[in-house]
Amino acid sequence: METESTLSPERAHQLADQRALIERARRGDASAQRALYETHVERIYRLTFRLTGIEHLARELTQDTFVRAFASIDGFRGESAFGTWLHTIAVSVSLNELKRRKRNNAREAPLEEALTMSRSAPLSDPIMRERLMAAVNALPEGCRTVFMMHDAEGYTHEEIAAALGVTPGTSKAQLSRGRAKLRIALAEFAEEWRP
Repeated sequence: METESTLSPERAHQLADQRALIERARRGDASAQRALYETHVERIYRLTFRLTGIEHLARELTQDTFVRAFASIDGFRGESAFGTWLHTIAVSVSLNELKRRKRNNAREAPLEEALTMSRSAPLSDPIMRERLMAAVNALPEGCRTVFMMHDAEGYTHEEIAAALGVTPGTSKAQLSRGRAKLRIALAEFAEEWRP
Protein backbone atom coordinates (compact mmCIF):
# COMPACT_ATOMS: atom_id res chain seq x y z
CA MET A 1 0.00 0.00 0.00
CA GLU A 2 1.26 3.47 -0.84
CA THR A 3 2.21 5.77 1.99
CA GLU A 4 2.81 9.49 1.82
CA SER A 5 6.59 8.96 2.17
CA THR A 6 6.84 6.38 -0.65
CA LEU A 7 4.88 8.33 -3.25
CA SER A 8 6.47 10.00 -6.21
CA PRO A 9 5.86 13.76 -6.36
CA GLU A 10 3.55 13.24 -9.36
CA ARG A 11 1.48 10.58 -7.57
CA ALA A 12 1.30 12.72 -4.42
CA HIS A 13 0.00 15.60 -6.55
CA GLN A 14 -2.62 13.32 -8.16
CA LEU A 15 -3.81 12.16 -4.76
CA ALA A 16 -3.99 15.73 -3.49
CA ASP A 17 -6.04 16.71 -6.55
CA GLN A 18 -8.33 13.72 -5.99
CA ARG A 19 -8.81 14.63 -2.31
CA ALA A 20 -9.65 18.21 -3.31
CA LEU A 21 -12.22 16.93 -5.83
CA ILE A 22 -13.76 14.68 -3.20
CA GLU A 23 -14.07 17.58 -0.75
CA ARG A 24 -15.70 19.75 -3.43
CA ALA A 25 -18.05 16.88 -4.34
CA ARG A 26 -19.01 16.57 -0.66
CA ARG A 27 -20.12 20.19 -0.79
CA GLY A 28 -22.31 19.40 -3.82
CA ASP A 29 -20.00 20.85 -6.50
CA ALA A 30 -21.38 19.37 -9.73
CA SER A 31 -18.15 19.97 -11.68
CA ALA A 32 -16.16 18.01 -9.06
CA GLN A 33 -18.69 15.18 -9.18
CA ARG A 34 -18.45 15.18 -12.97
CA ALA A 35 -14.64 15.03 -12.82
CA LEU A 36 -14.76 12.08 -10.40
CA TYR A 37 -17.35 10.38 -12.60
CA GLU A 38 -15.25 10.78 -15.74
CA THR A 39 -12.15 9.50 -13.96
CA HIS A 40 -13.80 6.29 -12.75
CA VAL A 41 -16.77 5.54 -15.03
CA GLU A 42 -14.98 3.29 -17.51
CA ARG A 43 -13.60 0.90 -14.90
CA ILE A 44 -16.89 0.83 -12.98
CA TYR A 45 -18.78 0.05 -16.19
CA ARG A 46 -16.37 -2.79 -17.06
CA LEU A 47 -16.86 -4.23 -13.58
CA THR A 48 -20.67 -4.04 -13.68
CA PHE A 49 -20.67 -5.51 -17.19
CA ARG A 50 -18.44 -8.42 -16.18
CA LEU A 51 -20.63 -9.12 -13.16
CA THR A 52 -23.94 -8.92 -15.03
CA GLY A 53 -23.10 -9.67 -18.65
CA ILE A 54 -25.93 -7.43 -19.81
CA GLU A 55 -24.89 -4.18 -21.48
CA HIS A 56 -27.95 -2.05 -20.69
CA LEU A 57 -28.07 -3.36 -17.12
CA ALA A 58 -24.37 -2.58 -16.66
CA ARG A 59 -24.99 1.01 -17.79
CA GLU A 60 -27.87 1.33 -15.33
CA LEU A 61 -25.84 -0.16 -12.49
CA THR A 62 -22.90 2.11 -13.30
CA GLN A 63 -25.19 5.13 -13.01
CA ASP A 64 -26.73 3.72 -9.83
CA THR A 65 -23.25 3.24 -8.38
CA PHE A 66 -22.41 6.92 -8.89
CA VAL A 67 -25.80 8.12 -7.64
CA ARG A 68 -25.33 6.10 -4.45
CA ALA A 69 -21.71 7.16 -4.10
CA PHE A 70 -22.47 10.86 -4.35
CA ALA A 71 -25.49 10.51 -2.07
CA SER A 72 -23.31 8.87 0.58
CA ILE A 73 -19.98 10.57 -0.12
CA ASP A 74 -19.85 11.80 3.47
CA GLY A 75 -19.37 8.15 4.41
CA PHE A 76 -16.12 7.97 2.42
CA ARG A 77 -13.43 8.18 5.10
CA GLY A 78 -10.42 8.02 2.80
CA GLU A 79 -9.07 4.82 4.38
CA SER A 80 -8.90 3.32 0.89
CA ALA A 81 -8.67 4.85 -2.55
CA PHE A 82 -11.83 6.50 -3.84
CA GLY A 83 -11.83 4.07 -6.77
CA THR A 84 -11.76 1.11 -4.38
CA TRP A 85 -14.70 2.58 -2.47
CA LEU A 86 -16.60 2.97 -5.76
CA HIS A 87 -15.78 -0.64 -6.70
CA THR A 88 -17.23 -1.82 -3.39
CA ILE A 89 -20.46 0.06 -4.13
CA ALA A 90 -20.54 -1.26 -7.72
CA VAL A 91 -20.09 -4.87 -6.60
CA SER A 92 -22.81 -4.51 -3.98
CA VAL A 93 -25.23 -2.84 -6.39
CA SER A 94 -24.55 -5.44 -9.09
CA LEU A 95 -24.84 -8.50 -6.87
CA ASN A 96 -28.02 -7.19 -5.27
CA GLU A 97 -29.55 -6.59 -8.69
CA LEU A 98 -28.55 -10.06 -9.91
CA LYS A 99 -30.14 -11.61 -6.85
CA ARG A 100 -33.27 -9.54 -7.32
CA ARG A 101 -33.63 -10.52 -10.96
CA LYS A 102 -32.61 -14.14 -10.46
CA ARG A 103 -31.17 -14.11 -13.95
CA ASN A 104 -27.83 -15.82 -13.44
CA ASN A 105 -28.46 -18.25 -16.26
CA ALA A 106 -29.62 -15.56 -18.68
CA ARG A 107 -26.29 -13.76 -18.78
CA GLU A 108 -24.85 -13.47 -22.26
CA ALA A 109 -21.44 -11.88 -21.74
CA PRO A 110 -19.12 -12.44 -24.70
CA LEU A 111 -16.56 -14.31 -22.63
CA GLU A 112 -14.29 -14.84 -25.60
CA GLU A 113 -13.31 -11.20 -25.13
CA ALA A 114 -12.71 -11.59 -21.42
CA LEU A 115 -11.19 -15.02 -20.93
CA THR A 116 -8.35 -16.96 -22.44
CA MET A 117 -9.81 -20.18 -23.73
CA SER A 118 -8.30 -23.45 -24.79
CA ARG A 119 -5.73 -22.92 -27.54
CA SER A 120 -7.16 -25.75 -29.62
CA ALA A 121 -10.81 -24.63 -29.59
CA PRO A 122 -11.83 -21.67 -31.74
CA LEU A 123 -12.80 -18.71 -29.52
CA SER A 124 -15.88 -18.03 -31.58
CA ASP A 125 -17.15 -21.61 -31.31
CA PRO A 126 -20.73 -21.24 -30.03
CA ILE A 127 -20.78 -24.62 -28.31
CA MET A 128 -17.58 -23.85 -26.38
CA ARG A 129 -18.89 -20.41 -25.47
CA GLU A 130 -22.21 -21.91 -24.31
CA ARG A 131 -20.49 -24.58 -22.19
CA LEU A 132 -18.12 -22.03 -20.67
CA MET A 133 -20.99 -19.63 -19.86
CA ALA A 134 -22.98 -22.46 -18.27
CA ALA A 135 -19.94 -23.51 -16.21
CA VAL A 136 -19.25 -19.94 -15.07
CA ASN A 137 -22.93 -19.38 -14.26
CA ALA A 138 -22.97 -22.58 -12.20
CA LEU A 139 -20.13 -21.41 -9.95
CA PRO A 140 -21.11 -20.39 -6.42
CA GLU A 141 -21.64 -16.62 -6.26
CA GLY A 142 -18.39 -15.83 -4.42
CA CYS A 143 -16.27 -17.94 -6.75
CA ARG A 144 -17.97 -16.50 -9.84
CA THR A 145 -17.53 -12.91 -8.67
CA VAL A 146 -13.84 -13.34 -7.83
CA PHE A 147 -13.22 -15.32 -11.05
CA MET A 148 -14.80 -12.60 -13.20
CA MET A 149 -13.08 -9.76 -11.35
CA HIS A 150 -9.64 -11.42 -11.37
CA ASP A 151 -9.45 -13.45 -14.58
CA ALA A 152 -11.79 -11.44 -16.79
CA GLU A 153 -11.26 -7.91 -15.52
CA GLY A 154 -7.73 -8.07 -14.13
CA TYR A 155 -8.32 -6.87 -10.59
CA THR A 156 -5.70 -7.82 -8.00
CA HIS A 157 -6.63 -9.90 -4.98
CA GLU A 158 -6.10 -6.82 -2.80
CA GLU A 159 -8.56 -4.79 -4.94
CA ILE A 160 -11.08 -7.64 -4.91
CA ALA A 161 -10.72 -8.02 -1.14
CA ALA A 162 -11.36 -4.32 -0.63
CA ALA A 163 -14.33 -4.30 -3.00
CA LEU A 164 -15.97 -7.40 -1.51
CA GLY A 165 -15.05 -6.80 2.12
CA VAL A 166 -13.02 -10.01 2.42
CA THR A 167 -9.34 -10.78 2.93
CA PRO A 168 -6.95 -11.25 -0.02
CA GLY A 169 -6.57 -14.87 1.15
CA THR A 170 -10.31 -15.40 0.82
CA SER A 171 -10.19 -13.91 -2.68
CA LYS A 172 -7.35 -16.29 -3.63
CA ALA A 173 -9.22 -19.26 -2.18
CA GLN A 174 -12.43 -18.35 -4.03
CA LEU A 175 -10.48 -18.02 -7.29
CA SER A 176 -8.77 -21.37 -6.75
CA ARG A 177 -12.11 -23.07 -5.98
CA GLY A 178 -13.75 -21.44 -8.98
CA ARG A 179 -10.98 -22.49 -11.37
CA ALA A 180 -11.06 -26.05 -10.00
CA LYS A 181 -14.83 -26.25 -10.49
CA LEU A 182 -14.46 -24.92 -14.05
CA ARG A 183 -11.75 -27.48 -14.83
CA ILE A 184 -14.03 -30.28 -13.65
CA ALA A 185 -17.07 -28.88 -15.46
CA LEU A 186 -15.18 -28.45 -18.73
CA ALA A 187 -12.93 -31.55 -18.56
CA GLU A 188 -15.21 -33.74 -20.66
CA PHE A 189 -15.68 -31.03 -23.25
CA ALA A 190 -11.91 -30.39 -23.37
CA GLU A 191 -11.34 -34.04 -24.32
CA GLU A 192 -13.44 -33.49 -27.45
CA TRP A 193 -11.13 -30.64 -28.52
CA ARG A 194 -7.83 -32.39 -27.87
CA PRO A 195 -5.76 -32.53 -31.11
